[in-house]
Amino acid sequence: MENLIESAAYSPAFSGHETFPLRQMWLKKAFDQRTRENTVDRNVFLSDEAIARFGVGKNMVSAIRHWALACRVLEDYRDTRIPYVVTPYGDAIFSDSGLDPFSEHLATAWFVHWCLAGEGNRATTWFWMFNRVSSPAFTRDDVHAPLMQFALKRGQKLSASTLSRDIETCIRSYVPRAGGGSPEDYAEPLLGELGLLQEEQKGTFAFRRGPKITLPDGMFAFALSNYWRRTASAESSLAFEAIAYGDGSPGRVFKLDEDSVADRLFGLAALTNGRLVWDDTAGLRQVIRRDEDLSAVELDMLRAAYV
Repeated sequence: MENLIESAAYSPAFSGHETFPLRQMWLKKAFDQRTRENTVDRNVFLSDEAIARFGVGKNMVSAIRHWALACRVLEDYRDTRIPYVVTPYGDAIFSDSGLDPFSEHLATAWFVHWCLAGEGNRATTWFWMFNRVSSPAFTRDDVHAPLMQFALKRGQKLSASTLSRDIETCIRSYVPRAGGGSPEDYAEPLLGELGLLQEEQKGTFAFRRGPKITLPDGMFAFALSNYWRRTASAESSLAFEAIAYGDGSPGRVFKLDEDSVADRLFGLAALTNGRLVWDDTAGLRQVIRRDEDLSAVELDMLRAAYV
C-alpha cells in the first residue's frame, strides 16, 4: 500500500487558512461563484470586489478559497491560466438542489474532516494529528517537534511560528477556544460538531475514540472507497488491519475502535449493492471489491450518507 504523505507526489502544506477555522457557510460561498462552465475564476477571490461579494474581510476571503480547495469543492490544476474547477463532490453537496447546500447535515462535517485528515489535502497537520499522534493525551509541543522534522525531511522551508499557527488552527477547528475576540473569530467551527477532540485540561488534548453515532454508514463506505483508490487501487481485496489501523484509514481518521470498524464492515455488502463485500473465511478478515470503478462507488456512497 502507498503511504499517502510519504509519497513523492504528496506536497506538504501548512498554511493558507489565515488562521481561520472553517465556518459553516464558507464552502457554499465559494461554490456559488461557479460559472456555466462549472469553473470559478481565480480573480473572484482576488479582486477589489471580493470583500463585498463574500461579506467578510480580505484575509477571510483567502481563507474561504483555501478551505474550498482543501475540502475538494474546487480543484486547482496549478496553472494560473486555468480557473478553479468545481469537483463532482462540490456539485453533489453544494448545488442548490444538492445533498446539503447549507452545510446543515453532519455528513458534510464528516466529509470535510475526511478531506483534511484522511487525504491531507492542503492540510498536512490535520493528517499528521489524526494518523501519527497515538498517545492517549498530547500537547501542541508533542505535535510540533515531529511534524517539523517531517517537513524538513521533505525539504519544506517552514518557520516554527508558521507551524505553530497551523497546529493551533487545526486544534481550534475541533475545540473552539472560549472568551474574548470578535463573534466571527470565535464562532463555532464546522468540525466542532463532530466531538473528535477534547481539551482534558488547559493545553492538553485527547481524541474521543469509539463508536461514532453521527457518522453515517454511507460516509464510512465513501471514506473506505476513497482510501482504497488512493492507496491500493490495483488490489482486489483490502485487509481489516489496513482499514482499521492504516495511515489515513477510516478507522484512524474517524477514531473508531476495532469493534466499531467491524460493525460497519458487516453491513457493507447491503449498503453498496454487493460492490464491496466483507469476507471472514479461512482465517482472513478482508473486504473484497467487485467493482473496478471505485470513484463511482465513492460518489454513490457520498449520496447514501445523506439518506
